[in-house]
Amino acid sequence: MVDQELQREQDYVATLYARLDALQREAEQQLTAVRMLNVGGNHQSRSERDTFARLYEDRIVQLREVDDRLAFGRLETAPDESGEPVYRYIGRVGLRDEDLSPLLLDWRVPQASAFYQATAATPLGARARRHLLSKGRRIIRIEDEILDAELLERDAASNHQGEGALLAALTAQRTGHMSDIVSTIQAEQDRIIRSDLKGVLVVQGGPGTGKTAVALHRAAYLLYTHRDRLKNSGVLIVGPSPSFLQYIEAVLPSLGETGVVLASVGQLYPGVEATREDAPAVAALKGQTFMADLIARAVRSRQRVPAAPQQLIVNGDRLTLQPQLIENAIHRARVGGKPHNEARVAFVKSALNALSREWLAQLQAQGRSMDDTDLPMLREDLRLADDVRVALNTAWLPLTPEKLLQDLYARPQWLAQLTPRWKPEQRALLQRPRDAEFTIADIPLLDEAAEYLGEYNVVDAAAKRAQKEQRARDIENAELAISNMKVKGLVNAKALADNFAELGDRATTAERAALDRSWTYGHVVIDEAQELSPMQWRLVLRRGPLRSFTIVGDIAQAASAASAGSWKDALRPVLQSSLEADRWRLEELTVNYRTPSQIAQVAETVAMAHDLPITPSRAVRASEWPVETVTDVAEAIRRDRALEAGGTLAVIVVDAAIDALHEALAAEFDGLVGRGPAGLTRDIALLTPRDAKGLEFDAVIVVDPTAIVAASERGAGALYVAMTRSTQRLYLVSDGPLPAGF
Repeated sequence: MVDQELQREQDYVATLYARLDALQREAEQQLTAVRMLNVGGNHQSRSERDTFARLYEDRIVQLREVDDRLAFGRLETAPDESGEPVYRYIGRVGLRDEDLSPLLLDWRVPQASAFYQATAATPLGARARRHLLSKGRRIIRIEDEILDAELLERDAASNHQGEGALLAALTAQRTGHMSDIVSTIQAEQDRIIRSDLKGVLVVQGGPGTGKTAVALHRAAYLLYTHRDRLKNSGVLIVGPSPSFLQYIEAVLPSLGETGVVLASVGQLYPGVEATREDAPAVAALKGQTFMADLIARAVRSRQRVPAAPQQLIVNGDRLTLQPQLIENAIHRARVGGKPHNEARVAFVKSALNALSREWLAQLQAQGRSMDDTDLPMLREDLRLADDVRVALNTAWLPLTPEKLLQDLYARPQWLAQLTPRWKPEQRALLQRPRDAEFTIADIPLLDEAAEYLGEYNVVDAAAKRAQKEQRARDIENAELAISNMKVKGLVNAKALADNFAELGDRATTAERAALDRSWTYGHVVIDEAQELSPMQWRLVLRRGPLRSFTIVGDIAQAASAASAGSWKDALRPVLQSSLEADRWRLEELTVNYRTPSQIAQVAETVAMAHDLPITPSRAVRASEWPVETVTDVAEAIRRDRALEAGGTLAVIVVDAAIDALHEALAAEFDGLVGRGPAGLTRDIALLTPRDAKGLEFDAVIVVDPTAIVAASERGAGALYVAMTRSTQRLYLVSDGPLPAGF
């Protein structure tokens, strides 16, 4: 009976793949036809053609990405009028036949929710749930969960374990990249994934509870369910490190979604990609909100009234530039409330107008036959005069955020003038050479400076405004094009209009968003959010002003010096007033799917010994290997590699020791050791606790736990992170006493 059922499911899945292949061929034919269109020399027509080409290209990519494990489940509901069982198949995307009858339900549609949430006590209309385990396009195993007792006798020969699919996924070897959990989402996870788009949702959970998986699947669910709202604004996912982003990058494409921007905090300011960490004390200082006030004062201080009158030579005439004239021009420019660089236009205009009138009066007093009609000529002469340009630039110089921050760090006297209440040791923390690379903690400061400074190039700013106006005019053309191409429902007019620029911008929403500092997203997902400093929160809030957030993390895993000690403290920048204090909802994940019970128990005991506010969780399984303590890293590697279990291996060590350890391990294990994000593709990945955050490996070697605890104020949290990355085996390398709790 099991063999018959297996063949039956194989036959049905074969029809699904046949339909998938047909849709892919159809999209390829449409792409070929569009590319062959002769649209002449009209720029807009070419852009329109290219936009539809990309539409079909994206469709082809989507269909290819969902090929693996296309269908993974089946729901049986009440029989139809003829008494025959009714089946609903669940998969990565929705498929219909040529008559538009459903063949496969997208896992995100409401009708599929019972696959994840139904129980015998609350069946939600389902009588049975079947898991389809596959390899490639072949079904290799089926598992049934009976929700209606009447079916037990009928299906007596079936496999009724129900948890086999989940355990198979949990115990499978890791590959260095995260896998989606779409086929094994659990009820508590599914409820969070499908929760409302609006407001601030906080997902708290200990290591291994699936927080990251829930966040990614929630992003895919929201993009599907709120397509019209999010298609043009996009979704931003902020992760803790580049290695984390590399680890998760394949999940959303496998779920049929590619319109998402993935970025670490160090990548949220276009043009600068920061990977270096400051010393903890420096990062803590840069992370405080008073740095925003410092940036504001720094910008305002670059609008300076001269202390004494200045003598200017213009076309042989000597003019006196009075401080009061500059002060008046600065005041008029500030009244408009525009950023520094944009307000400078008003300042220069006001100063030139006033100075040209003074020059006219001076010329008239000298007996020159001139009147107000000569003012435009005089203004132009003033604008081109070197002395005038130097004087006005000295009073109000256009600046880039990078230049402002470099000057702030490299000019101790200026910093002292701006921070009269600071202690000297605080100022010393910020001092560094002008050519030093920007750090992760600098990114929010650059973004803050950009808010106060505005566009550096006024011409570029005007061009952006013109583009926005043109987009509004293009929407009418887009509606007509959609009608002519007969693709209504596949693309909306606003999305098409975005690509009607004269030169045919072929960038996707995600690509354009990543390059535009002022872009605002429809929804923002923040993983490991407990690590964000107040200044980093300000940065993220500017990317999501609608305050539609999914905030994922674990306060106990906070390891950065500027991170908060509770969600209430962490969310203060998000909830701007006391009236908003309760306008966020907390969901907790309590089941540990990743970490074996023996590792989880040791890690939680150590965490509690250091007073970390952990969320206790229940591990669903144990592994066959106990936690081991050894005295040598290389010996631990050899011991683990000798096991038949194999799999991925991470060596986690403090920053200060990583260079020496990398050199030693590379010499002994030639070609097998990789460091940082690049190490995720090697047999042995050498990482710091921060690099390892959010990742998982079959085996983990934690080097010198005592050093990890001592490395920073939140070292116990870093150790907790390092110990809970393993799905099977954990080794502790130490030749001395271990920290409290072991």
